[in-house]
Amino acid sequence: MLRSLDVHDLLIIDRLELSFQPGLNVLTGETGAGKSILLDSLGFVLGWRGRAELVRQGAAQGEVVATFDLPTGHAAHRVLEDAGLPGGEELILRRVNTADGRKTAWVNDRRCSGEVLRALSDTLVELHGQQDDRGLLNPRAHRAMLDTFAGLDGTEVRGAWRGLQSARKAVAETQAMLDAVREEEEFLRHAVAELDKLDPQPGEDAELDARRRQMQGAERIRDDVARAFALLGHEGAEGAMGEALRWLDGVAVDAGHALEAPLAALGRAMIELGEAQDGVERCLEALEFNPSELEQAEERLFAIRALARKHGVQPDDLGDFAGTLRDRLATLDAGEHDLEDRRATLKAAELAYDAAAAQLSAARAEAAGRLDKAVMAELAPLKMERAVFETLITQAEAGPEGTDAVAFTVATNPGAPAGPLNKIASGGELSRFLLALKVCLRGSDSGVTMIFDEIDRGVGGATADAVGRRLAALAQGGQVLVVTHSPQVAARGAHHWRVQKRVSEGMTLSTVTPLEPSERVDEIARMVAGDSITDEARAAARALLAG
Repeated sequence: MLRSLDVHDLLIIDRLELSFQPGLNVLTGETGAGKSILLDSLGFVLGWRGRAELVRQGAAQGEVVATFDLPTGHAAHRVLEDAGLPGGEELILRRVNTADGRKTAWVNDRRCSGEVLRALSDTLVELHGQQDDRGLLNPRAHRAMLDTFAGLDGTEVRGAWRGLQSARKAVAETQAMLDAVREEEEFLRHAVAELDKLDPQPGEDAELDARRRQMQGAERIRDDVARAFALLGHEGAEGAMGEALRWLDGVAVDAGHALEAPLAALGRAMIELGEAQDGVERCLEALEFNPSELEQAEERLFAIRALARKHGVQPDDLGDFAGTLRDRLATLDAGEHDLEDRRATLKAAELAYDAAAAQLSAARAEAAGRLDKAVMAELAPLKMERAVFETLITQAEAGPEGTDAVAFTVATNPGAPAGPLNKIASGGELSRFLLALKVCLRGSDSGVTMIFDEIDRGVGGATADAVGRRLAALAQGGQVLVVTHSPQVAARGAHHWRVQKRVSEGMTLSTVTPLEPSERVDEIARMVAGDSITDEARAAARALLAG
């Protein structure tokens, strides 16, 4: 509920502080007195798009502060939570417009964007009038209005839609994966066959390289080692030392003890020479290799390195790379089965959604008939018994809210073509259509302040009285603000404000004054008789107020 509205330096308002009440609040005044300026001010603080130049002439900035009471469970609490703004039982909106056009907004003393203001306004206020495109005249909202009237929450359809979208996504992702793998299937199968044929092992590159170097080195040194071995053998050092040993041993007795040490040394030398021969011989054996072995080692080493370069991996990683390629091929082989399973899931999801949407469509069709009858019943007291109201349901693109497009249409006279509310009805007719429809849809507006801007334009007498009675009924248990020129409507108000213009220091300003019961008589009499208020006009005003 809107509790207060404070306006400073906006348009022709210098300072205005209004306290609103539950029930039917009426604002009256002569044409041009500034009643629409109050709506402009409220729309400004709620983030609505309106006039570009709002700051009062000569002022540095204009400001509007609106205070709302928020009961527990009010939809505004969710908006505040989603925006990270402080909540509570009281909501204070403040917005400033500087003379150079800059706009700044606060919610409960926390800076916020115009987008957040507009999201809050959708939960706080409904504006109804002949130029209204945010409420009943907005065709995009008609489906939700019909659902609310019918008590349909659409949970099952939205759940089925989420399941359908999830199934569609799974099929699309699987199909895309399979398409991508199929594009490289030939490459994968060739690469896996090539890797399997070569079968490179971890560490094999280093082993082959070391063996290759060893065999290449053996070719260079083996001849030298063989020559050295020959020199150490019987034809070389071994034979010479053996011959020397025999010659010395034959004369050792005659030489006394002089040859004992040399003979001992030659003996030890013969032993060392034998060990040297054994070592060199083993080396020769190690240096022996089949020339084709070197060729084979080089071929395999080069093949491994070429394959590694081809796939952009290290030689030791070729085995793991081959495993990755095999997994991708396995994915392709198994993917066809997965795709079939997911297509089956999609088909089931489509059937579930179609069933839920069809059930919702049937419920909407039934509710549309009830709504049409209810609106038609309301039109008769509003002197529109010849008009025809119809809720038109057509096929729409499937979505989370079902497969129905809903539009409220009217035909003002029997036999006349039906069409959208704002295209077919005249000003006065449109106002009454909107009021009748709103009365029928009233149950969903808990906590919303409804504003009717001259919705009684073009009607009078008993019709205006019927309008006033319905506005009063709408205000029961809630809050309705009405800008009106009709004395019959004004008399139904529980609270009454008069909007006037005054001139102060050569500047025109607008004021709003709450009226006492006696003042209401004069204001309604003015609405009945014009500028000259007569006793008859006052009597008529009292009669209207008496109901």
